Parts: sequence; C-alpha cells; structure tokens
Amino acid sequence: MSITDVTTAAPATAAGPKAHTVGMVDDVPMGEGRTFVVAGEQVAVFRLRNGSLHATQAACPHAGGPLADGLSDVNVLVCPLHQYAYRWSDGASTNGGSPIRMYPVRERDGYLVVEV
Repeated sequence: MSITDVTTAAPATAAGPKAHTVGMVDDVPMGEGRTFVVAGEQVAVFRLRNGSLHATQAACPHAGGPLADGLSDVNVLVCPLHQYAYRWSDGASTNGGSPIRMYPVRERDGYLVVEV
C-alpha cells in the first residue's frame, strides 16, 4: 500500500469541506485503490473498472484493514482482512457493521480532487 501526502488545497469556503488535489487520475490504476493523506486524514481513492471514482476512509472500521487494498465491483468494496463489504452508494456495511465515511471525489483536467 502506498500513501501519498497531499498539501495542495483549493481556497476554503464557509465551514464546508475543502477540495484537495491528490494526484493524477492515472496514479490510480483501473480496478484498484490508493491511499493518500489529505488534510491530515488517510483517504482511499478508487478508480473502478467502469471508470467511476470513489473515496472512503482508508481503514476498515471493523479491524483497521487497508481498504485501498480491497476488492471492489460497481456495487461494493470488500476489506481484504475479514471480507467486510461496504456499499459505494452510502458506505453502509452489508455485514451489519459500522459504515465507512465516504468523500466526494472527481476528476478535473486529469487530476483527482477529493473534498475533505
């Protein structure tokens, strides 16, 4: 698992999340995830095989597993440690566990932008 520390941020708006450029879209291979440190938080960014982007907290709430190393499809992310699954739509666990935090993420001119 690689972790990249990110320091580039867009100007702050009123008390809401700030947009942070974390790297290039191509830094995250199709079908995989990568962990970045954004505003002091570890965030896992995923680029699914269908091209969609998702961002979550980096550690599984069940046992701290590295979510960026998990398996995913268009519906769920599965933690590599104990196979806890989380829905992309809302971060809810399909196993009845605690949900994961989801972050807005988008591509802008080839760059990944995460709001934290």
